[in-house]
Amino acid sequence: MKTSGSLVCVGLGMTLGSHLTPLSRSYIENADVVFAGTSDGIVEQWLAKMNNDVRSLQKYYREGKSRLTTYKEMVDAMLTELRAGKNVCGAFYGHPGVFAWPTHKAIEIARLEGYRAHMEAGVSAEDCLYADLGIDPGKYGCQHYEASQLMLYRRTLDTSAYLILWQVGVAGDQSLAKFATNAAYRQVLIDVLAKHYALSHEVIVYEAATLPICKPRMERVALGNLAAVAIDMHATVVVPPCTVLQANREVRERLAALDNPSRDTSVLDSSSVDESKPHKSTKEIV
Repeated sequence: MKTSGSLVCVGLGMTLGSHLTPLSRSYIENADVVFAGTSDGIVEQWLAKMNNDVRSLQKYYREGKSRLTTYKEMVDAMLTELRAGKNVCGAFYGHPGVFAWPTHKAIEIARLEGYRAHMEAGVSAEDCLYADLGIDPGKYGCQHYEASQLMLYRRTLDTSAYLILWQVGVAGDQSLAKFATNAAYRQVLIDVLAKHYALSHEVIVYEAATLPICKPRMERVALGNLAAVAIDMHATVVVPPCTVLQANREVRERLAALDNPSRDTSVLDSSSVDESKPHKSTKEIV
């Protein structure tokens, strides 16, 4: 392990000033250099009050330039200072490990080169989503997909669980070089989802509040109308369940036999089966 130079990637959370943990703040304040992974100039100004050397990573983005190239340049920027023996802090929007390729890659390379490197968790959009929409992921279960990945690969969807789609604003972008895709691309996403959900099924376009004075966006719309809704890079689409949880009787019988070996489980008492009833509308679900 090298004796000089370290890397830590911390999460700033979603709402300015409200979600930063004391430990992450300490890393920011005591770093030799802080790299800001946020697109908000106000957040960068706030970071500058905690450290005199804050450098924005936004300069590496450019319309038409592959995001993978941008991410590699971000990694190189952090590692250059690390290799110079500095204590480097990467301060990223939300959780530093969620949809953040540069943080994972930088830590991986730093460790391989013998530097101390780790990640500190932050409040993510997912955490805010559960709180704002009143969703308990343990009630029906949740499945999370990056929207383009769901479109480009054959995935098995469970319509009795919540479906949460990330980065819908760039859904269908195979170039990794666009800042947004248009309604035609979202229509392809709708067509993929329409194989599992009715076009009348209500979905929720969600965006967490980024300032304490702001409110989260929680816009309800029919799936079939999603292409006409304004959606940017920060928007998430939540698709509530539309089917009933199906009881696994074979497993229930096996477990019942373990609980009560003397009981005849050849016929399962219907009163012992918890048949979760479907909701009449998504407003009752969330």
